[in-house]
Amino acid sequence: MTELGTAAEDDLVEGDRIELTVGAPAHGGHCVARIGGPHGRVVFVRHALPGERVTAEITERHRGYLRADAVVVHEASPDRVEPPCRYARPGRCGGCDLQHVAGDAQLRWKAQVVREQLSRLAGLTPEEQDRVFVRVEPLPPADPAGSALLGWRTRVRYAVDAAGRPGLLQHRSHQVVPIDRCLIAHPAIQRLDLLHREWPATSAVQAVTSGAGEVVVLERPAGTSGAAGDDPTEELGGAGLVRRSGPERITEVAGERSWELAPEGFWQVHPAAAATLTEAVLDMLRPADGEVSWDLYGGAGLFAAAVAERTGARTTLVESSPLGVAAARANLADLPGVEVVAARVETALGRRRVTGPVDLVVLDPPRAGAGARVVRDIVAARPRAVAYVACDPAALARDVRTFRSLGWDLVRLRAFDCFPMTQHVECVALLQPA
Repeated sequence: MTELGTAAEDDLVEGDRIELTVGAPAHGGHCVARIGGPHGRVVFVRHALPGERVTAEITERHRGYLRADAVVVHEASPDRVEPPCRYARPGRCGGCDLQHVAGDAQLRWKAQVVREQLSRLAGLTPEEQDRVFVRVEPLPPADPAGSALLGWRTRVRYAVDAAGRPGLLQHRSHQVVPIDRCLIAHPAIQRLDLLHREWPATSAVQAVTSGAGEVVVLERPAGTSGAAGDDPTEELGGAGLVRRSGPERITEVAGERSWELAPEGFWQVHPAAAATLTEAVLDMLRPADGEVSWDLYGGAGLFAAAVAERTGARTTLVESSPLGVAAARANLADLPGVEVVAARVETALGRRRVTGPVDLVVLDPPRAGAGARVVRDIVAARPRAVAYVACDPAALARDVRTFRSLGWDLVRLRAFDCFPMTQHVECVALLQPA
């Protein structure tokens, strides 16, 4: 039960503190509490754990809900640990959501979020969820001698404040928090001196280390456009970047195949993620000789290559990013029958630049998901199976609802902890006609 502190609910403003008993985790890296009983006003609380009694400081006020940070913990969960990073605190760096949560509890947290999204947005019953989804699977550590939760991030974007100091952003803010070390950054990036020098006339500094061991530093001059956020699921973006050190091309490896690509192009940020996700896609689709396939939002061609090597048949990759298109065309040139289409997926399908019949589809959309229009076009092509790779469980659940409304079933779902210490989770779902 939630207790209200000294302030009345309607009088709460940013900076006020209230005492709350925290409820279940929710999508976005926070837990849900309520003021005034089980049907009271919702408060999304960061830096808390389910069941804890905390004092929370209001950080945002909205019409139907509040946001807050747990600043004092009165009754701690047994899953609470001391955050290893001194910047993972209320009001400081917003890059890590779960550093206060024990490793196995992070996996349970993310599994609960996936289940909640499947229930609320996809309409799956608890029994249906139990049939298709079990748990979130950990990935092996980037450094075999180190922690599985730290040192994994191979692509990091540091924002730069007005004084030229590099750092990361506060949660839901453009405020830069200067830092001297990021513990989830790959050891090769931590060894750089980027955070111990000033960057005048610079808006962002980006560091990349590859599977082959190359290290590249990119700078975005002040006044040029480009995201300064720290979302590990996003492409770093190439426009306006200046290479300060390292090679023009880097080599990434997944399984027995390697890719050469621009360092600012998209690639999975966890060293084990590309191979893990590829194995999951192949395990679900089970491509057979001669089957025709599509790889939609195909990037550099990670999944297209894996499927085409097994089918030996026509494979069409659709990608809108110029960096992804260039990488796919260069790296898949040795595979006969592979075509790379430079277009937005909805445009390629809607204007019939890509047409059926097709047997297999790999669908790997950005965080917003594929959307109903793309799902309808895929279903109309009548593939026997779709492997949906999702970095956002809410977007996945919305698209699963659309598939189900068109007579398809969610047959299987695996989830992977590709982003330890953060709220992000990667899912691979198998969808088939009912």
